[in-house]
Amino acid sequence: MTESPLPDDLIAGAEPAFFDGGPAGALVLHGFTGNPASMRGVAEALAAAGFTVDLPLLPGHGTKVEDMIPTGFADWLGHAEQRYQALAERCDHVVVVGLSMGGALTAWLGSEHREIAGLVCINAVVSVPDGMREAVTEVLASGADRFAGIGSDIADPDTVESAYAETPLAPLLTMFDAADKLGGRLGQITSPMLIVTSTQDHVVAPENSDLLAASVSGPVERLRCERSYHVVTMDYDKDMVMAATVDFAEKVTAGA
Repeated sequence: MTESPLPDDLIAGAEPAFFDGGPAGALVLHGFTGNPASMRGVAEALAAAGFTVDLPLLPGHGTKVEDMIPTGFADWLGHAEQRYQALAERCDHVVVVGLSMGGALTAWLGSEHREIAGLVCINAVVSVPDGMREAVTEVLASGADRFAGIGSDIADPDTVESAYAETPLAPLLTMFDAADKLGGRLGQITSPMLIVTSTQDHVVAPENSDLLAASVSGPVERLRCERSYHVVTMDYDKDMVMAATVDFAEKVTAGA
């Protein structure tokens, strides 16, 4: 289930990964303009606990920003759906874990597949900030197709995320459209959910986690991270996040 061949210009460390393990599976999804490097620690922790783990590279990511401009949320969701289906065929139970936009994909999959054993949404984006859509549309109308990057929002000064240095605007609008649609679908989510929130997040407002917790229909657990920024999976609280994710995944797949 590895994804090959890989692009020649793949960013170092952005490789997708597959870990063959036991009958419980985990799909691990990275964020917008990021790549598997931001979630590799989580994937490896789940693999070490015996899970069969798929850590895919989403379309347009992990190379150069120009590759991402023609892609959109439908492409990323379609890829995540494909990887989920392959894992579900292989495993008795599957959990889905996602960071940021990967968290939105996780929630969307949860709204489609009630059989998912558990969902872990880490600083997930499920709403559009006031005025942001208008601002992006205005920049696009000026002829620009990108603005400054949103990656590497990390408190630890010794850690840098290998996300794109620029944000592609047309794909960003597709994520806003998806967030608008996702809001009406959250009530369809019945799987248990662990919501991880950085209280100091400069990319996705922490209120997104509150909205998610209030809207889903299944049981919710919360983990708040006080020392980390948006990319908490690479920040000061990463070990706590990994441990909580593994504990949650083991609990919801007990008997697999």
